[in-house]
Amino acid sequence: MAAPSDLTTAPLLPTIWRLSLPNMFAMVATALVSVAETVYVGVLGTAPLAGMALVFPLIMLQQMLSAGSMGGGIASAISRALGAGQQARADALVLHAVVISAMLGLFFSALVLGWGRPLIALIGGREAALDQALAYASVAFAGSLVIWLLNAFASALRGAGDMKTPSVTLLLVALGQIVFGGLLGLGWGPVPRLGMAGIALGQVLAFALGGAYLYRHLRSGRARVRLRFTARLQREAFHDILKVGAVSSLSALQTVLTILIVTRIVAGFGTEALAGYGIGARLEFLLIPITFAIGVACLPLVGMALGAGRVQRARRVAWTGAGLAAALVGGIGLLVALWPDAWSRLFTDEAQVIAHARSYFRWVAPAYGFFAFGLCLYFAAQGAGKLLGPVLAGTLRLVLVAVGGWLLVQGGAPVWSMFALISVAMLLYGLATALAVYCVRWGD
Repeated sequence: MAAPSDLTTAPLLPTIWRLSLPNMFAMVATALVSVAETVYVGVLGTAPLAGMALVFPLIMLQQMLSAGSMGGGIASAISRALGAGQQARADALVLHAVVISAMLGLFFSALVLGWGRPLIALIGGREAALDQALAYASVAFAGSLVIWLLNAFASALRGAGDMKTPSVTLLLVALGQIVFGGLLGLGWGPVPRLGMAGIALGQVLAFALGGAYLYRHLRSGRARVRLRFTARLQREAFHDILKVGAVSSLSALQTVLTILIVTRIVAGFGTEALAGYGIGARLEFLLIPITFAIGVACLPLVGMALGAGRVQRARRVAWTGAGLAAALVGGIGLLVALWPDAWSRLFTDEAQVIAHARSYFRWVAPAYGFFAFGLCLYFAAQGAGKLLGPVLAGTLRLVLVAVGGWLLVQGGAPVWSMFALISVAMLLYGLATALAVYCVRWGD
C-alpha cells in the first residue's frame, strides 16, 4: 500500500495494473455468485427462478448505488483530501460516508419491506413467482444496512489507495455467499431447507461478516484512513461526497432502465431470441467487472493527483486506464465476434438459440471496447468530481435504445436490427463520454 505521495508520482500503467488486479479477482468472484445463486434457485423450481428474475433488478440497483455510485463519491472525496495532504479531513469523511450509507441502507429496507409486493408486481410479478420474489426480497433487503456499510468501508479504503484489503474481503464475502446460500437455501446436511429466504440470508450473513472485518480494520489504525466517531459532522463534507454520489446514482438508474427496456423489447421477438440475448448478457456480466476494476483503480489516482494540483497527471491516468480497459475487453469482444459459438455452447445445444446468440455477438461484441473505454472514463470522472458529461452520455444511450427499439418494433424489423442498435448505442456511449472528458476542465 503506497503512500498518497507515491501514488501521485509512480509510473501510470504499472500502477494502474497493480491496483486493478485485486479488484478484478474480487469483482469476477462477485459476478460468479449470481451464477451460483441461479443454480441454487433452479434446484428449487421454476417459480423461484421467475421470482429471482423479478427481484434481480432491485438487487442489482442497490449494489450499483452502494458500491459504484455512492461508493465512487466516497472514494473521490477521500482521495482528493489525501492528495492535498489533509489527513484529518480524510478521516472525517469516513464517518460522513458511514452516516450517508447507513441512512440509505435503512431507506432501502423500509422501501422494500413496506412496499415490496406492489413494487415487484409493477415489474411483472404474479402469483407464485411474486410470492417467491417476496420471500427472497424480504430477507435480502432487511439486511440492506450491512450491504451499504460494507461497500462504504470498502470505498473509503479504495479512496485511500488500498485495493488489496477490500478486494480480499469481497472475495471472501463472495465465497461466503456461495457456501451460506447453498447451506441455508438448499438445506445441505442436517440444515433445514429455507428456500429463497435461505439463499437471501446467506448473502446478508456474508456481507455482515465482511463489514465487521472492515469496520475493525478502519478502527484499528492500520488503514491509511480511520473511522473516528469523535469527528464533527459538517455540511461541506456531506456535500463533497454527495456531489459525486448523487449524480452517479442517475447513471446507475439509467443503466438498470436500459437493461429492462432491452430485455422487454427482445422478449417480444420470442423465447429463443430472449435466450440468445441472455447468453450474450451473461458474458457481459463477467466482462464488466474487468472495466470496473480498472476504473476503481483509476479513481483514487485521479483524485489524489488533483488534490496535489497535478491536473495533467490526472488526465493521463484517465486516458491510460480507459485505453487499458478498452484493449482488454475489446480484445475479448473481437475473439467472441469471430468464434461466438464457443461461448454459447456452454449453455445450450438448441440450434435456434445458438443462432440468435451468434447474431448478437457478431453485432454487439465488436463494440465492447468502446463501452469499456467510456465506462472507465466515467470512473475517472468520479475521481475528478466532473460527472455531468459521462452521465449525459448514459442518457444518450438510454434514449437511443428506448426510442430506436420502439421504432424497430413498430416497423416489424428483425431481431438482428435490435442487436445492431445495442451495438451502436455502446459505441456512441464510449465516444460521447470521451468527448465529455476531453472538453471539460478538471482541477477547478
